Amino acid sequence: MGHGNHQIEVTSTQPYDFKSRNKIIAIVMIVIGLVAVVAQFATGYHQTWGNLLMNNFYFMVIALAGTFFLALQYVAEVGWSVVVKRMLEAMSQYLIVAGVIMVLIVFFGGHHLYHWMHAEVTDPKSPEYDAIIDGKSGYLNPVFFWIRMIGYFVIWYGFARFFRKESIKMDADLAGADAHYFRLKRFGAAFIVLFGITESTSAWDFIMSIETHWFSTLFGWYTFAGMFVTSFAVLMFIVTYLKSKGYLPEVTDHHLHDIGKFMFAFSIFWTYLWFAQFMLIWYSNIPEEITYFELRQDHYRGLWLGSFFINFIVPFIVLMSRDAKRKMGVIMFMSVVLFIGHWMDMYIMVIPGSMVMAGNEHHQVFGQIGWMEIATTIGFLGMFMYVVQYHLSKAPLMIKNHPMMDESLHHATI
Repeated sequence: MGHGNHQIEVTSTQPYDFKSRNKIIAIVMIVIGLVAVVAQFATGYHQTWGNLLMNNFYFMVIALAGTFFLALQYVAEVGWSVVVKRMLEAMSQYLIVAGVIMVLIVFFGGHHLYHWMHAEVTDPKSPEYDAIIDGKSGYLNPVFFWIRMIGYFVIWYGFARFFRKESIKMDADLAGADAHYFRLKRFGAAFIVLFGITESTSAWDFIMSIETHWFSTLFGWYTFAGMFVTSFAVLMFIVTYLKSKGYLPEVTDHHLHDIGKFMFAFSIFWTYLWFAQFMLIWYSNIPEEITYFELRQDHYRGLWLGSFFINFIVPFIVLMSRDAKRKMGVIMFMSVVLFIGHWMDMYIMVIPGSMVMAGNEHHQVFGQIGWMEIATTIGFLGMFMYVVQYHLSKAPLMIKNHPMMDESLHHATI
């Protein structure tokens, strides 16, 4: 794994140039999002907290899945992906932004999103008492929830920051590059174990607990599959965008092919989990379980089925062939399609339940996708774009002294 007698030369030794034009675009997008959020609060819009939670969770898991994949590359001693690690590092740094926003959402909007946070539902003397929620109160209670939530972001961002720092140290330390690499491998193994636990529990906490009576033992896996596909779609878009601007000459069709294979494979895996979760619950026909799907079939059928077909049929048809995964135009297009498709899926995961909370027994309200929803997403996307480009501009796009750079530069797929 060592360097041999000479340092491997790579051409992307300069950071990304975060141009003023790109900064302005990202800032304008953020402002559009802020205007939409202010308008929602000012008008007492029912969907406000659901929109905020959905979008923050969506971009959070993109960054989290990028951090996981980065750690996995070190643990498995993967060579081909070295040329895209700096993009994964930049994505991972968004976790601190997502953490701050999530704290604000729960602090100010927790009672609007989570029925179990209302004290009266666990008070046997209250007319609002709910025996099912009370039975889950050992796990679902505000104090334990806050401890878990803070713990998630301390762990996730702590490791993301460590991976970034060690990677940058590798740039300037030829003699110690192997030591930095093995340190990243050890910490990556620890992160994978912690990720395996916290990914599932955070999905239960932030999303599944919105509909407190309902639960699915597949929910953590389902969330993981969706986040992983979306993260690869975003990674592919970043890589192809940088290549279109003259960066990353080290990234070849072979590297794009491998990212495309992950996009395709995990689209199929997500489809399997989508169907398995639905089929197992639907044919059992247990009332407290099928309410989740009844709500979505009755009031969100177009989006619910539309997201399934977009996230399964389109990648299945387009990405099946070898050549499609090597054409920049095709894979950039598929990145956008999967990004939108899984945004729709996240909408279906969050909004229906949050709308039940927003309504009342006399007047049930249902979610919609209007300018406020789109503008809110534009704002979050602007923040994500700004953070990623900022961190790409702070270090060379290639890890100069990475012990496996030579393997990555000569990578070839069949």
